[in-house]
Amino acid sequence: MNLNAAFSKFFDAQGNIVLPPQLTLAGLGELLFQQERAGGADLQRPILRQWNYAEDPEGTPLDFTREQVNTRIKAVAARLQQVAVVGDRVVILAGNSPEYIFGFIGALYAGLTPIPLYDPNEPGHSDHLNAVFGDSKAKLVLTNSTSAAAVRKHFADRPAKERPRTIVVDTLPDTLAADFVNPMETPTGKALAANSTLAPIDMPAFLQYTSGSTRVPAGVMLTNRSILTNVLQIFHAAQIKLPPRVISWLPMHHDMGIILAIFVMLLGLNLEIMTPRDFVQQPKRWINQIKRQPQDEHLAGTYGVVPNFALELAARYGAPAPGEELDLSNIEGLIIGSEPVTETAVNAFWEVFSDYGLKRQALRPSYGLAEASLLVSTPQTDTRPLISHFDREQLANGQAVLAEKSADTVAFASNGQTIPAQYLTIVDPATRAELADSAIGEIWLHGNNMAAGYLDRPEDTAQTFANTLGERLAEGSRVAGAPDDDKWMATGDLGVIIDGELYITGRLKDLIVVAGRNHYPQDIEGTVQEASAHVRPDSVAAFSVEGDNTEQLVLLVERADGASADGDAAAIEAVRAAVSKHHGVNPEVIEFKAPGEIHRTTSGKIARRVAKKHYLGS
Repeated sequence: MNLNAAFSKFFDAQGNIVLPPQLTLAGLGELLFQQERAGGADLQRPILRQWNYAEDPEGTPLDFTREQVNTRIKAVAARLQQVAVVGDRVVILAGNSPEYIFGFIGALYAGLTPIPLYDPNEPGHSDHLNAVFGDSKAKLVLTNSTSAAAVRKHFADRPAKERPRTIVVDTLPDTLAADFVNPMETPTGKALAANSTLAPIDMPAFLQYTSGSTRVPAGVMLTNRSILTNVLQIFHAAQIKLPPRVISWLPMHHDMGIILAIFVMLLGLNLEIMTPRDFVQQPKRWINQIKRQPQDEHLAGTYGVVPNFALELAARYGAPAPGEELDLSNIEGLIIGSEPVTETAVNAFWEVFSDYGLKRQALRPSYGLAEASLLVSTPQTDTRPLISHFDREQLANGQAVLAEKSADTVAFASNGQTIPAQYLTIVDPATRAELADSAIGEIWLHGNNMAAGYLDRPEDTAQTFANTLGERLAEGSRVAGAPDDDKWMATGDLGVIIDGELYITGRLKDLIVVAGRNHYPQDIEGTVQEASAHVRPDSVAAFSVEGDNTEQLVLLVERADGASADGDAAAIEAVRAAVSKHHGVNPEVIEFKAPGEIHRTTSGKIARRVAKKHYLGS
């Protein structure tokens, strides 16, 4: 099957993406599978490989063929259709595994709305998990045999009527697949189609909950249109050669991990997975995963997506031993995202592996966020990866001025250019006017890859997704021809465009990203307040600062009124333990201050940015 030809049908002459109103993710996946069957394609070819390191340090592969994957998906869908109706929400609670993929896509096939989460065996997530269940009102859980006991334990203290139904994916027989029916042919599906004002393409596909938030998680509502649009944008912008071999250890509860897995499987492409723990324990496993050449000589090349910290870990611990052969020439693209991309990590990775066939242009620092489905920008010129240096003082004044590298400059990696069929520009967050090149402002987006909003959060949805662009540049506007409507998405991220290159300079919304995980400062601050009576209420500032290879968490804490500095040490240990337990991150610095010493706004709120600026001494 020629995917290039299939994808080209969704682009019109002007480069716009046009999708049929009846199309869904599941519908596209099944259509492609049946076309392969009718065309005599080899459905016994392996397309999914799981690497397991429990018994053999070199890894034991478990393969699934194209037909087996389709059968397992339909078995899950059929079981869900026995116990749920179209539109119900189902949570995936498991670690990276084939069952995670079968469960997630099986829910799509059944017409349910999946919510990707994590293995309950992972520590420090119980509050977040409970909050998501309360917010989403999910009725079912999909898991596997490895995680089933932990799932049941998590919900054991709830009354029996309040516990979600749990389905263990790998215990379902293949014979169930024969009972699967198109969800729109069920009574509930027919009623939904008759009464809904939305076409199937605009109905929810899945909910992606914000990570790292234990108290106020927000469910990003991704539709079939937003995901399908972004998949087409990714293939076009990343210049993916078909058919690709895709490798991943990314956690599947993360938007990068799950979207990567589902679109590769739905398209019948080649995917190899391992768990994040397998990578972190021995980063060389990822390098070994890359270097294993695929058996299918028709595969065009290897692709992967990783956060910035993975480059440094691989450079430090994944280098080949003396005399060991290593060929990385098969890597066509490594998209680097999820957290700010650093010059140190990119250079370290390149210096270690450039002698083994790695093409420098394969490294793609990129920018994305769940609210835009996934990818927003990626390098699409031959100058990748581009690391530029900017005058530090000018940055503080809101201007990005290129300069020679020195102690007075800051390095940023270019995130390339906007993906096709999407508008991107830099906006003054106060006036909403479009800013010229070199001026730092908020990144705004417009396109069909935008999410539908946040579940049951109309005010947050309006603030993020329903914005109207103000005055556009009289000359050189980046959004010429963009609709004059209220569908602009304010990302909350600060950036600048110079010479057609997008640089991310900070976060307007104060999101903290450490080792590829997002953390909301107000959540961490709440944990700190509850950790010790030594902490003054509403007097904590949490923010991140740039470390050598990844961002680091800093906590400024005021002592409770009347408390003595003698109690700081014990309180620091209590705070450190609480933050590590509840958020999975170890604070780099915990600094106690006198009451009223942390900077505040005129309304009395903690001013994180000002506090951070003074902490850094600037």
